[in-house]
Amino acid sequence: MNIHKATRKYEDWLESQIPLIPQDLRLKHTLMRQGAFPFLRATFYRWCQLWPEVCPRLASAPSVLAVGDLHVENFGTWRDREGRLVWGINDFDEVAVMPYTLDLVRLAASARLAMEADHLRTDATDACDSILTGYTEALKAGGCPIVLGEHHHWLRELAISDSRDPHKFWDKMDRLPAPKQSVPRSAIKAIESLMPDSDVEYRVVRRSAGIGSLGRERYVAIADWHGGKIAREAKAVVSSAYAWAAGGRIKHEVLYQEALDQAVRSRDPFVRVRGRWIVRRLAPDCSRIELSSLPRPRDESRLFYEMGWESANVHCGTRKSVKMIVRDLRKRPAKWLHDAARAMTNATVKDWQEWNTARRD
Repeated sequence: MNIHKATRKYEDWLESQIPLIPQDLRLKHTLMRQGAFPFLRATFYRWCQLWPEVCPRLASAPSVLAVGDLHVENFGTWRDREGRLVWGINDFDEVAVMPYTLDLVRLAASARLAMEADHLRTDATDACDSILTGYTEALKAGGCPIVLGEHHHWLRELAISDSRDPHKFWDKMDRLPAPKQSVPRSAIKAIESLMPDSDVEYRVVRRSAGIGSLGRERYVAIADWHGGKIAREAKAVVSSAYAWAAGGRIKHEVLYQEALDQAVRSRDPFVRVRGRWIVRRLAPDCSRIELSSLPRPRDESRLFYEMGWESANVHCGTRKSVKMIVRDLRKRPAKWLHDAARAMTNATVKDWQEWNTARRD
């Protein structure tokens, strides 16, 4: 099955689960042509098909409740119940029970592609080593949330940049268009469940964001509340593309909430699954961080270390697998992650080149 056929089949399946927005799908297909890095972000469904073929020895590794669509731009910040700023993985749309190795290889492969796009400047070997060191040390420690308070000052400086200025953020929110069609009542109920008061007056807009989830419904409620603006987003969720690629061998279920509840993290109290919607607070300091927004110079090896650590924070949620992962890691050759990331990068680039040979919108 080539990339064009895989995309058609996956989008047909997706449309059988939830309504899709055609103009957002067309935008997604366009972004997929712009580079191998955005192509990777857009095509987790294809990764799931290629993974057992390209990395068969890793596909049988111990399983955990894993992120799935893990990449270097799937990190951001949020506020926990104490109001502390926390850094970590931002999106669990594709979470499923998968080999722990899948997350690490996908993260490392995304780093390689981001380097080729000049978003990152460290070398691939250093990135893999840093990711793996952070991951293994976090496993041994039992994990620990990355709170940007008295610790991690350098990471806080990276996370709080000019691009996350409140004026810029809310100006962007205010320019979002009104929905052309009626908003599902279930989305409204999901949004209202996370509002600070039952009588908050708000307006609803439509938002297109990310790459992998383009095509899914997203609605944002914006309100003026107690002297400032607030926003809540509802995004449609379905079971992971990993289950789709398994062809019925894996149960189709949304595990987003389970991943949040089990992971070693100081959770955002404003991220919840409500029916077929994932609802979250949007704010300047509660959002994903793009690599282009990070200031330079920066210690990228240290950043990769923290990404590896945070990956382990999620995997530590599957407690019964931690000891098996540690034993499995000891058996792996020294450059297993580097070799696997290179192989999956090559497979991804080949698919991207094929995607660009013909227009399939």
